[in-house]
Amino acid sequence: MENRVYNFNPGPATLPLTVLQQAQAELLNYKGTGMSILEMSHRAKEFDEIVLGTEALFKELTGLGDDYRVLFCQGGASQQFAMLPLNFLTQGKSADYLITGSFADKAFKEAKKIGSAQIAATTADDKHNRIPTQEELTLQREAAYVHLTTNNTIYGTEWHYIPQTDAPLVADMSSDILSRPWEYQKFALIYAGAQKNLGPAGVTVVLIRQDMLSDINAALPTMFNYDTFASKNSMYNTPPTFSIYLLQLVLKWVQAQGGLTVLGQQNKEKAALLYEALDEDDFYRGHAQVESRSLMNVTFRLPNEELEKAFVAAAAEIGLAGLKGHRSVGGIRASIYNAMSPQGCETLASFMHDFKKRNR
Repeated sequence: MENRVYNFNPGPATLPLTVLQQAQAELLNYKGTGMSILEMSHRAKEFDEIVLGTEALFKELTGLGDDYRVLFCQGGASQQFAMLPLNFLTQGKSADYLITGSFADKAFKEAKKIGSAQIAATTADDKHNRIPTQEELTLQREAAYVHLTTNNTIYGTEWHYIPQTDAPLVADMSSDILSRPWEYQKFALIYAGAQKNLGPAGVTVVLIRQDMLSDINAALPTMFNYDTFASKNSMYNTPPTFSIYLLQLVLKWVQAQGGLTVLGQQNKEKAALLYEALDEDDFYRGHAQVESRSLMNVTFRLPNEELEKAFVAAAAEIGLAGLKGHRSVGGIRASIYNAMSPQGCETLASFMHDFKKRNR
């Protein structure tokens, strides 16, 4: 569409155009109800179908069965940093945290406020430019759970293996969920803020194995208890209805693309375009070590900050938006989630070549 840019923002991030067009078409009158989803009661049968259908589609795409539930919460991943230990870090138990970036560290610090938690691995000394190996993990055999952040948006690193653990494995997958085929059944709990790879801000998805619901701290306030959401199909109180509706549209789009196998291959090819441009010489310097590079967030520096500012400004002039790196590390960051088209990555790679020629 005219005036649409290639949106490389890290979140809220780009959404599939067809999803936005369908939401636009249904905005005023959803399926003949005479009202918008924005106006509809969450107790209406039409919205009940959306919630249950979205859960079923999520499990279908991830290959999970009836031994899992899909919950729709609020508060983003940041609320899950506290909700997770509130539910499972009961007295006498301790949790392991694998620190590979800023959000993993924030999750650990929240857990420490609530109970006992230890750092089982950290890459802080390497400025979080890599993922630790299995041999580097110092895990407690009786841990309440092991927590990791699968993709680190600020530093541009991603887990490409699933660590072996004796304790239940928990993951913050906010920025790479549904981006590739993955053994989701190896995780006891997964949470993800929707605004990076699933949909709009406002809803947080939690995939939880049913047996975990029996280990919850029963003394919790109602809205901090995962079982409240599971037992009431995420509708104990008014959920973020429009965000869940858009999430379902995105899941249907994922399915229509061919599922995770097709998207996973496409995401590899998109990332390869940008990493090839990085690796030609030393004008661009990628942050992540090669074996730990993210397929979702490509982070790099230029020879100096003045060139980085010029890069962002020149890119914006030709419709390449949102490329400024995180304020804590600077540089450039291209977020290339599922909805970023191959053409967007091709255009950015071409711009990188041209910018280098003009500014060597």
